[in-house]
Amino acid sequence: MSVLIELGDDRGAPLEERRPPPQVSRRWRVAALVAACVLLGGAAPAAPLTPQPGPALPARATVLGAGPLLLVVDPEPNPPTLSAYDSAAPDGPPRWRVTVPPAAGWSAEVAGDLLLLVERDQALGARVTTARSLRTGQPVWRRPERVYAAGNEAVAVSEVRSASEPGRRVEGTVHGVDPATGVTRWSVPLPSTAVLRALPGRVLLVQDDGLARLLDARDGTEHGRGQLPPADYGPDNPQVVGAHLVLRHPSGGAMALTGYDLPGLARRWQVPVQPGELILRPCQGLICGQDEQGRWAIDPGTGVRVWTWPAGARWRTVAGPRAAAEPLVVLGMAADGRRSLIATVGRDGHRVSAVLPAGVTDCRRVGAGLICRDGTARVTFWPIEGP
Repeated sequence: MSVLIELGDDRGAPLEERRPPPQVSRRWRVAALVAACVLLGGAAPAAPLTPQPGPALPARATVLGAGPLLLVVDPEPNPPTLSAYDSAAPDGPPRWRVTVPPAAGWSAEVAGDLLLLVERDQALGARVTTARSLRTGQPVWRRPERVYAAGNEAVAVSEVRSASEPGRRVEGTVHGVDPATGVTRWSVPLPSTAVLRALPGRVLLVQDDGLARLLDARDGTEHGRGQLPPADYGPDNPQVVGAHLVLRHPSGGAMALTGYDLPGLARRWQVPVQPGELILRPCQGLICGQDEQGRWAIDPGTGVRVWTWPAGARWRTVAGPRAAAEPLVVLGMAADGRRSLIATVGRDGHRVSAVLPAGVTDCRRVGAGLICRDGTARVTFWPIEGP
């Protein structure tokens, strides 16, 4: 039996980690065991969690998380079915079940009281978005584009088709969408491809030439613009936390992070960073980084480093919707080499809080916990402590 748990990023596309996790050698297993002992020494031991059984899954089912809902798409019937469960009580009956058009894959996110269900093709590119009632699952409107949630607002755009990096860039025209009707409220043409970041009530557009614009998601009003240096622009670069934008870019033969104010995009600070692989994410009001030397966090308003966690390099971030005000949830190897430790990473650094039993895999954040596979025909929900 094949079950796919879509590991969506903050916009709901199935992109989880764009880079494969490094292989764990025996030396690193020993180091992880020692680190786990150090982490837990003198502190309360990581508590085992009590799982809640989720729904029985059909063969080839796709499992999605969107707001308060755990969604299960069964592709076998013709047409496929979409069932919605309460993520806090997934063992109960579905809130609703509806039929959906056939697709190669699906992703979902919430905009106000709407569920935006995206149908994807064989290359995982967005093909069509249907807005459905979060309460009943019934369709409200449908558009032949990728529609992003911008808080309670919505914007639609065409993704650049790419088998290797679907959803990385957009092209054509950005449309502001009336959430109640699906009708276009405003339009902004793009002279070339661009990166789009849908933020609560705002839309950030960064063009290939580095021109960045911050638009109002409701009426398309431009609140600010500025020129950014050449960089590898993508869905994860730049990052936005509140009134601050942080960009990773080349600088004088090295790499740097530069902070800008929003909406005016005035440059405020710059700090060097190590070359090589670097993943940046918002975490509880900070920018959290992960590189080969470990994990660390900086204040997005000043660039000052707040904390470092060298052992964090080998902990894997759990995918799912990300909010800048929430901590990250990460998984690391327990001392026995079989179970997984759960830690949160936020303003005060990292805190190991719980342990998952051996055999639990493919976890993602849904609601107030993790939804994971456990080798059975069901998924399990593991409630975790809030921040």
